[in-house]
Parts: sequence; C-alpha cells; structure tokens
Amino acid sequence: MSLDETLATEHTPAVTAAERAVDLSGSDPAGALSLAHDVLASLPDSCPGAAGRDGRGGRVIGCGHCEAEAVAHRALAVAARELGDLPFAEERLHRAVEVALSAGLRHRAAQARLSLVHVRTELGHPEQALAVAADAEPGLTGAELGKLGVHRAVALARLGRYREAVAQCDRAVAVLGGDVRFLAGAMLNRGLARVFLGEFAAAEADVSRCAELARDAGLEHLLALAEGNLPFLSARRGDLPAAFTAYRRAEISLLGFPERLATVRCDLAEALIAAHLPGEARVLLEAAIPELVAAGAGVALAEARLLLARVELRTGDPRGAAESAGPAARELAAQGRAVLVPLATEIGLRARLALGPPSAALAGEMLSCADDLAEAGYGDVSAALRLTAAEVTLELGDVRAARELLAVLARPGRGVVARQATALLRHLAGDRRGAFAAVLAGLAEVGAGTGVIEDPMLRAHAVRAGEPLAALGLELALRTGRGHAVLAWAERWRAVTGGSGRPLAPGPAELREALGRTLLVEFVRHRSELVAVAVTRERVTLHRLGGFAAVAEATVRLRYGLRRAHLRDGRDTVSGTEGADAAELERLLLHPLRGLLGDRPLVVVPTGSLHTLPWPLLPSNDGRPVTVAASAAAWLAGRRGSPARDPRDDPYGQDGREGRRGRRVVAVAGPGLRCAGAEAAMVGRCHPGTERVAARRADVLAALEEADVAHLAAHGMFSPRGPLLSSIDLDDGPLMAYDLLRLRTPPALVVLSACDAGMAHAPADGAPLGLAGTFLSLGSRCVVASLVPVRDTETLTLMTAFHAALAAGDPPARALAVASGTTGVPGFVCFGYGDQPVATGRDGSLTQSDHDPT
Repeated sequence: MSLDETLATEHTPAVTAAERAVDLSGSDPAGALSLAHDVLASLPDSCPGAAGRDGRGGRVIGCGHCEAEAVAHRALAVAARELGDLPFAEERLHRAVEVALSAGLRHRAAQARLSLVHVRTELGHPEQALAVAADAEPGLTGAELGKLGVHRAVALARLGRYREAVAQCDRAVAVLGGDVRFLAGAMLNRGLARVFLGEFAAAEADVSRCAELARDAGLEHLLALAEGNLPFLSARRGDLPAAFTAYRRAEISLLGFPERLATVRCDLAEALIAAHLPGEARVLLEAAIPELVAAGAGVALAEARLLLARVELRTGDPRGAAESAGPAARELAAQGRAVLVPLATEIGLRARLALGPPSAALAGEMLSCADDLAEAGYGDVSAALRLTAAEVTLELGDVRAARELLAVLARPGRGVVARQATALLRHLAGDRRGAFAAVLAGLAEVGAGTGVIEDPMLRAHAVRAGEPLAALGLELALRTGRGHAVLAWAERWRAVTGGSGRPLAPGPAELREALGRTLLVEFVRHRSELVAVAVTRERVTLHRLGGFAAVAEATVRLRYGLRRAHLRDGRDTVSGTEGADAAELERLLLHPLRGLLGDRPLVVVPTGSLHTLPWPLLPSNDGRPVTVAASAAAWLAGRRGSPARDPRDDPYGQDGREGRRGRRVVAVAGPGLRCAGAEAAMVGRCHPGTERVAARRADVLAALEEADVAHLAAHGMFSPRGPLLSSIDLDDGPLMAYDLLRLRTPPALVVLSACDAGMAHAPADGAPLGLAGTFLSLGSRCVVASLVPVRDTETLTLMTAFHAALAAGDPPARALAVASGTTGVPGFVCFGYGDQPVATGRDGSLTQSDHDPT
C-alpha cells in the first residue's frame, strides 16, 4: 500500500471537509469556496503542515494538515473555475501541486494536475494541458483516469482533434461508474465534439443525457451549461428559430456565470457564421469578448477575436477586422495553434487591401499566406486569396504575372474561383462572349447550392462567394452601354440572392407588358458609381447617376432629420432641413428620369442604403403610388400571384388559402402604444368580421398562419447588424424575425404599424433583410410598414385613411398614397407588389379583385 493510500484510510476531519468542498464545487461553487477557506483557516499556524516546514526546514512527509491544505487549494481552484475566475484557479492548483509534492503526496499532486488540465486549456494552452495530463496520468486511479479523459477531450477539441476527443470520452464513460458530475461532463464534451463532426443526432442525444443527469443530481450549473449549448447545436443543424429560442433560455439560466455565458455566445456565433449570418454573430461576439478578457479565458478569447475579425470583414468594417485579426494571430501562435494562424493573417491582409491602395508587397504577402493556408488544409480559402492577389497584380498593371496566376486558378474548370479566373482570362483576351459565359456558369454553381435554402438570411449570406463574379458580369454589361444588358445581369444576381437557384432574368417583353403605365427603376451599384435602369412599356434605358456616396449621405441626413422631427412637437411633415435633403435626393435619383416619370405609378428596386429611403417623401412622389420591390422579377411574380422563388406556390390566390376557416382579417394591438387598441378597433370597423388576436407570440403566429390580411399595431425594433434579431413587441415578449421563419402560409397583405418595421439591411442586392423582407420572402405579396418613427396618434390617423381606401377597393400602393396625401403623415412605404386591390365584404369574407392597374 502506497503512502497516499495509507493516508486515504486515515483522513483527518480537515481532509474530509476539504474533499467535501471539492465535491460541492460542481453544484454549489460559492459554498465550496467558503468551505475550502474555512479548512485553510482551521489549520493551526504552529503545525508543520500550515507552516510548511518541519524542524529541519523541510515539509513533513505525510502530514494530514499538508494533505488538507493541498485538497483545499484544489477545491478553491475547481470552484473558481466554475465561477469563471481562471487565473485564480490556475494559481490555486499550482499551489496544491507544490504543497502535495513537498509532502510526498504524489496522488494528491496528480489530482491537482488533473484539474489543471482543463484550466490550462481554457487559459489558451491546450498543448500544455495535454502535457500536464501526461504528467498526472501515472498517479491516478481507474476512475480518476476517466476524469482525466473528460478534461483531455476538451483540450483535443480545442486543437481540432474531434475524433480523438470522442474516443477519450468513450473510454471515460466506461470507467466513471457512479460519478454523475464527470459522467455528465463526458456526455457534454462528447456531444460538442460530435457537433463538429456533423453527427447531430448523436450529439443531441449526448447533450440531452448530460442535461438529464445534471437535473437529477441537482447540478444546476452543469444543467445550465448543457442547455446553454443547445443554441449552438440547433444552429449547426440548421434550425435557427430553435437556436435563438434556446439562446434566450440560456441567457437567463447562465446569468450569474458571465464566462460560461460568454462561451455559449461564442459557440452560437460560430454556428451563425457557418450559417452565413455574420451580423447576428457580431452582436453576440461583441457581448462575449469583454467577459472572456475579464475571465482570462485565453483559448476562447483567441477564437472569439478570430471570429469577430471574420464577421467585421464580412459586414464592411475592415478597420475593425484588422484590429481584431492582429491580436488573434498573436494569441493563437502563442497557444501553439499554428493551424489557425493563417486564417487570422488572411483576414488582416484583406482588411489592409480594403483600407489602403494595393501594392506589389501586399500581393506578395497574400501569395505567401495562400501557401500557408493550403498547407494548413484550407484549400478553398487559399484559392480565393490567390485570386485576390491576381486581381491586385492586374490592377497594378502587371498583366503577364496576373495571367500566370489566373491560368493556374482556372485549371480546375469548376468552382467559383476557377470560373472567375476563366472569365478574367477571356476578358483580357477580348472574348466578351466567353467571359459572360464563364460568369453565368459560376453564378449557376453558386445558385445551385442555395435554391433549397428557405431562410432568406441564410440564403443572402450563402451566396456572398458569388459577389465578385456578379460584379464582373455587371462591369462587362455596363461596357456595352445597353440598358437591357445591365438589367439582365443585375436581375441574374438578384435571382440568385433571392432564392430562385438559377441566375435567370425576367423576360423583357413580359416585364414591359406587365408594367402598363407604371415606371420601374432598378438601381445598381458598380464600385462607387450608381446606375439606374428605367423600364416602361415602350423601352429600357440606362442612366449613369454619378457617385453613390452622395446619395447614401443624403439618405442618412434625411432619416436623421425625420427622427429629429419625431422628437419635436408638431406634425412629422417634411420641412426645413429634411425638405432640402429630400429635394437633393430627388435631384440625384429621379431628376434624370423626369421625362419618363411624369404622373406614372412608380416601382423602385433599390440597392444598398436606398432600402432605408422613404421613397414617397421625395417631392415628385407626393400622391404617387410607389412600391418598393427586391427585384423586377419579384414584382413581376407578385403580379402573377406567386413569389419569385417558386412559381408553384400561390399564397395570395386560391392555392395557398385553401382550407382556411374564416380567419381572413386579423388585428393585433401590442403593449405600450396609446392608440394600439383604437387602431385594432378601426381595422374591425373598416373590414367587418375582423378577428382581434391577443398580443401573445403563440396566438399571433397561429393567426398569421391563417389570415389573408394582418394588421399589427405595436412597437417595432430593427437590428441593422442582425436583421433576424429585429422584433415586434407583444405582451409576452418580442416576436422576433426568426420566429416568423416557422410560418408556412403567411398573410397576403401585412400591415406593420410599428416604427422602423420596414427597415432593411441588404447584404446583397435582391435580399433585403428585416421584418418586411422576411414576410415577403416567405410568400406575402405586399407589406406596408414604416421606415421612420411616427407618433401613435398620427399613425392612427394615417391607418384610418389607409384602411378606408383599401376597403373601398384601392390597391395598397394607391391606398397608402391617398392616405399619406390626405393626412400629411409620412414615413410608411409599400413593399412587394402593391397593385392588387383587396376588399372585404359586409359578411367579412375577403375578395380578390381582378382589377388591372395598368
């Protein structure tokens, strides 16, 4: 029997209490801290164990007080780790090892090292953690070896060795027996590793089993951690509504554990990036990083900085990306995680290119980084960076070197990078037709992988790889000087982002015939230039409008002025500064088209920040029916009565409405609005048979599934960085944009009588994201919503006039123009297809008019 085993049979009360503190750390870390401090305070100053020396200046070998001290320091560390104080945990564990070794307690030293494995991993040193595990292993028993395997799995997963992590947990489960805490931990770690391996069913079973064990054992913190990982699992599996719902629960359950909550946020952010939602991921990462810094969680912090740099670059913030990528690269290198360093370097190089002029030196660094990326196994990222280096080289005038780089990239034939390289080579050779063919083939490849994605947010970001191809196609079209060509290439890209799956443009003859008297203007950006394509029944014309920056700045000023007007007393009319900005925007955007516009109804297809412009406020649009559409194809599909992405569905006509039982018009009055109840009652008076729906999420979602017309009077919030996080306030909490993704047959007409409910962020042309965009992408034909704050009383006034005109037979766009003109209340916009009249009869049934606005 070893000395440690002998001591284990003769525990002093202090040792027993210290071990009790270790056991308590999982279920009650604060209580464990208190108990461990009491144990240390109970050790007499005069005893050899507390003083640390015997009469000859050395540790007393086998002293019970030394053992109690070592175990108590370990208990402090484990509890501190649970509470997120990793530096203190590391300090106490080193102290525990020191005390145990000096007293000859090799088993106690091994136990402390066992706990140190996890802490070193979380502090950013997973390779060192594996070395500590190797040192601890010889001094551990069978069950303790299982615990060591649980901690080793975390380090292995941090190094990307997920299959090895699963194997460690498998062995741990076989020997842990009745140790519920570590058994649950093994299930959790194995489940998370399996998520990265794509084994979602097995992962869910493991995480659920962890939660079950933790719940039965009263391990509330471990239970919260298991539930906190459900958002990550759901997002990785592609179920975003479930992911955000689980995250809301995790925020509550982990409220007292900021480091753990920060880790959950980072995990969900990583899954959202994989799901092409960088805006939503950025919101989570910016909340998580300060907590990780405070906790000293080095591994998670380095990963979070890398993720943040990636989303900052994707969301148009190269300066922020550069500031995040630098520390991420240094921290990852210091942690021995060389495989991730080239990813941070690549982001930093792209940020430098966005911020400054191109140079030969920068192109050289890109090629060197591309080599590192290929060696690390990131072939696609490497090829994309080589393409960028080739484009920089071409821009610098070294055509020969650029051709050589492009020729290598074009060899595979297929893939976005190869298609773009081929198109550039053909363009350089003067083969415009061949260049167009290569671009079209590349866009078809991009669209083929996204046509089945129903979520508009996922789809819009999933196609970002095709943006350079689309820009090249547009550039070639602009060089022709023909409006038809520019419209076709702009619409092809919008078709891909809009979810058709194929880069198809609407037939020009059908579009022109459908417009009748209406003028459609599609705005397109090429680099810093703004271009408009105007389409009437008679012809298609191209108009170069100048720099986009001046338009974007005037749009921001107009919106700012309208918000200031909202805060002042008096009616929100456009006057003063706002009037000047509106006139300036009209000069920049519509004045060149004045000969075509006349008194025609107007359909606008915006680009970029023009999605946030209240178009009816431009002076010449006073009293004019104006509709804002995501694309010409989307408007045309709305006229046909089917969404652009799938002509087989008809949510506005008979197909999508079959089986609905009388719930034709619904009205919801949300909390906190003085006139919300009066507004809902007014809708009922205008449309007999209107059903008043309680402002609860489940009730509203159920009503939206069955209604043909829905009016929601409630506070709204637009989240520009994460459109899925936009919301409408209800009695039991916010109805989020991601909640709407559950709808299969949304209302044909949706009126969002909420401030900013019409706001949109467009990561790519053809995919405006926000509340209105979500309804339209799911199949609604028309959405009426505000782009600026409007007072409650004025909203009631406007909506009374709008619904009266709607009930009298006017289509939504004309009804809104009439209502705005008679009431003087600005800010609301008609989105989608606004020319279909909707009238409710006296018996409450909804009828579809065959009136042709043309």
